This record gives sequence, structure tokens and C-alpha cells, in this order.
Amino acid sequence: MPPISKDADPPVSAAGPLGEETATARATYRQVWAHREFRALWAAQVLSVAGDQLARVALTVLVYDRTGSALLAAVTFVASIVPEFIGGVLLAGLADRLPRRELMVACDLARAALVAVMVVPGVPVAVLVVLLFAVTLVGAPFTAARAALYPDILAGDLYVLGTAVTFTTAQAAQVVGFGAGGVLVGLLGVRPSLAADAATFVLSSALILARVRHRPAAAGESRARGFSMAGVRLVFSAAGLRIPMLLGWLAAFTDVYEGVAVPLARDMGGGAAAAGVILASGALGTSAGSVAFGRLVRPQTRIRWMAPLAAAACAALGLFALQPGLAGALLILTASGALCCYQLAANAAFVTATPPDRRGEAFGVAQGGITLGQGTVMILAGAAATWLPPAIVIAIAGGLGTVAALVIASGSRRPQLVSP
Repeated sequence: MPPISKDADPPVSAAGPLGEETATARATYRQVWAHREFRALWAAQVLSVAGDQLARVALTVLVYDRTGSALLAAVTFVASIVPEFIGGVLLAGLADRLPRRELMVACDLARAALVAVMVVPGVPVAVLVVLLFAVTLVGAPFTAARAALYPDILAGDLYVLGTAVTFTTAQAAQVVGFGAGGVLVGLLGVRPSLAADAATFVLSSALILARVRHRPAAAGESRARGFSMAGVRLVFSAAGLRIPMLLGWLAAFTDVYEGVAVPLARDMGGGAAAAGVILASGALGTSAGSVAFGRLVRPQTRIRWMAPLAAAACAALGLFALQPGLAGALLILTASGALCCYQLAANAAFVTATPPDRRGEAFGVAQGGITLGQGTVMILAGAAATWLPPAIVIAIAGGLGTVAALVIASGSRRPQLVSP
């Protein structure tokens, strides 16, 4: 999930609880990087995301090479996305019921073992798809545990700046992971690439075990164990959780261009290079906007701007109705990406309103919803682009997102900064 803010008041203390303010100096990125545990989790995130993207590319190529079926290749790619939603709803609660560091290490080692099986020659395609599904499913409690740990490591406004760093890193790691995945698969072949993916999980687990300290399970012993939909009930029953989460889910609309980047580039007379620049422009805008928003805007101001910025980020995509050229498209996507800095405010508001012993459940549902929404909207956009110009498809998605943002904002109270 994505952040939050404050009025003309004293800067947030680096030592106080999330949302508490004192007259101490404003938090800085230098203070964020000074935390050893944060650096370890950040490095583990880079390894995890890049490894996930590498596996997706390698397996999609492997399945297509074996079967020659574009449909099966697409099914393979989807099998690496859908489990993020299922795992977020059903398994993320493990991040509250088990020690989070140990859960992350176990998830990493389990994923390394599953990917290692993929490397074995002659594994049937159906088994490969199932293994990829399992790898992604096991990743859900890992992601929930990591997200739930960050507020324990970074207090006060440091959490917001840390979120800006991890948000930017995730954007960059996805782009690099896909790009490096294509290069590695082309140079080394599929199986060595999968072996490299397994190695990233082993390295991640070692890093977490060595640099992140043990903490007991957040949930009390009286909490029920096993699969649960309690996280869904939690996030939808409270406006302080529901509203920032729904605003975060608008990423499905602001990221729609990723699903039609190639046909959009072709319509503009470009090729693969143009598609790459289109994808990079949105990520660049998001990264720059998030870093500046987290550092320069006061906490309560971020909260006030959250919904307007969400609507503006979607509305900017409506300019694609003018069917601009490549230069214009890059400017629009960069601007829309920069306006997506509201995700930082949504994330911090969400964390503030979540009970500490239920962060895993809450983050799992929030992240699962984002993933499902992005996948669904991109598939629909790709289908629509077979009949309509890609620029018009993006404009329509932007319009729908704007309407959704206004409905979310008008149908609720503004989230408040309260202690969990």
C-alpha cells in the first residue's frame, strides 16, 4: 500500500510513534538509511522483486518454446500474478501469528526450493505452472511480514520517507528485473536464469537472518490460526483503513498504460525502444514525485492532498484523448506518475489506523487488491486496444479512475491520524 501528513505544525520526531509530532528536526533520508534493519529489508526487497520478475520472464519463455502456444505462455504469466491476491487474503495473516523475521526466512527458503525444482530437465509444463503458482503464493506472507516490520523499525515520519524509498525501489526493481530477465534468458538460457532466481531467495534469507533482529509474534495466543478472511472484514469495516486502501487500489487505472505500451508505441511510429521509454517515464515520474512529496510536504498536508492528487493522477491520463505524439505521451505519463505520490499518504494513513498485531492481515488484503486490480484492468485494456486506439483506451481508464477517486473521497470522512 502507499502515505500521510500535517498542517502548519512542528516537524515529526524521528523517535515518536507514527503520527506523533514534536519540535525536533524534520526526518531525513539520511536517518532512514542509518537503520541497519531497514537496509537489510531494502536489499532483500531488491533481490526478491528482481528474482520474481526473472522467474516470470524465464518460465514464460520456456513454456512458449516448448509448446508454441501464446495462450499457455499468457496462462503462465497470469499464474505468477493471481496467487498474490489469493495469498494476500488467505495467508498474509501468518505475518501476525508467527515471528515475522523467521516467517520471511522460511518463505525465502521455500521459494528457493520450488524454483530449484523448475531447473530439473524434463519437468512437465503443467508442473512448471503449478510451481510458479506456489512460488508466488508463498511470496504473499513474505511481503506482508516485511510491510508489517517497517513501522516497527522506522518510527514517526521516518516511516513515510522509508516508504518513499521502498516504493521507488519496487518500481526500479520491476523494470530492471524484466529487462535483466530478458537479457539473462537470451544469454544464459532458461535454466541458468531460474537457478539465479533461486540464488536470490537464498541470499535474501541469509541477509534477513543476519541483519534483522528477532521479534515475537505480534498476535496474541488467543488469536485463531489458519486461513482466515478476517483481514477483509478488518479493512472494509473501518473508514480509516478502507479509504486509503481504496485510493491505493486506483493504481490499477494509473498503471494501465503498462498493458498497452507496445501497441501505443507502434501507433506513434516507434518500436521496442519507444515502448521501453514509455514504461520508464511513468516509473521516473512516480519515483521523483514520491521522494519529493515525502521529504518536502508536511504530514497533515499529505493527508489533505491524498484524494485530490489521486483524482488528478487519473485525470492526467485523460489527456491521451488528444492522441499526443511520443513526446506528449511521455510528459503526460511523467506528470501522472509524479501525482501518484499520494500513494505515500495512503500507505501511512493505512498503517496509522491498523492495529499493530493485525498489520500482516491488513497489508495482505491491500496488496492483493492492488495486484488483482492491475492485472484485471491491464487485461481489459489489452482487449479494448484491439478495437480502439491505445491512447483512447488509456484516456478512458483515466476517466474511470477519476470518477472512482471522486466517489471514494465524497463517500467517506477524511482519514485521521490516530495511534493504532
